[in-house]
Amino acid sequence: MTRWNVIRKETVDRIGSFLALNYPDVILNSRYWWRLALKRVVDFVGSTLLIVAFAPVMLLIAAAIKLTSRGPVFYTQERVGRSGDLFNMFKFRSMVHDAEAATGPVWARHSAEDPRVTPVGRFLRVTHLDELPQLINVWKGEMSLVGPRPERPCFVDQLNKEIPGYGYRLYVKPGMTGLAQVYYRYDRTLADVKRKLRFDVLYIKRMCLMLDVRILAATFLVMVTGKGVGLR
Repeated sequence: MTRWNVIRKETVDRIGSFLALNYPDVILNSRYWWRLALKRVVDFVGSTLLIVAFAPVMLLIAAAIKLTSRGPVFYTQERVGRSGDLFNMFKFRSMVHDAEAATGPVWARHSAEDPRVTPVGRFLRVTHLDELPQLINVWKGEMSLVGPRPERPCFVDQLNKEIPGYGYRLYVKPGMTGLAQVYYRYDRTLADVKRKLRFDVLYIKRMCLMLDVRILAATFLVMVTGKGVGLR
């Protein structure tokens, strides 16, 4: 068993114990599992429709990336999914090719502060259009339209040691957008990660179709304005 698998098993065991203890009215309620089933149906139908609707936009973005910088159009990165399962998450490439070759894995920063981001990539990040290829991950069942954002294994390993309860967010599938993303900023410090974790656990507790609709609407507002809709 690899080191990651050991961490994953311990994390999953704690997830079930924590949620059952703190939110028994939700987790032990059969209606919660119906919410998960309904959520998957909505994710599949929604991602299919959105892929078709955004196909022309994605083609234009792909052409802009290819014509203005060297490297592939898409960027894939290993992320941690539900129950610790690993998957490859898709994005439009917003940085120069091999951006982490010299630095290794680093936390994402605001595009205005990151010299590795290309001019086209800066626009894609501000509008969050670089996330559109993750509709494929949603369609495949690796992600959801709404949920905690997926993180890289190396950072989950680190944060799981430094922040008690960080693994609880792995109880549900990660999302393209989430409560923490529309109400908070980029992670800059451990304090930011802890604050976002509260939003993630709150989402897991209250997850329902109407909440997802509200988060998706708020996300659209963020894409249009380039600003969050809540706390700073």
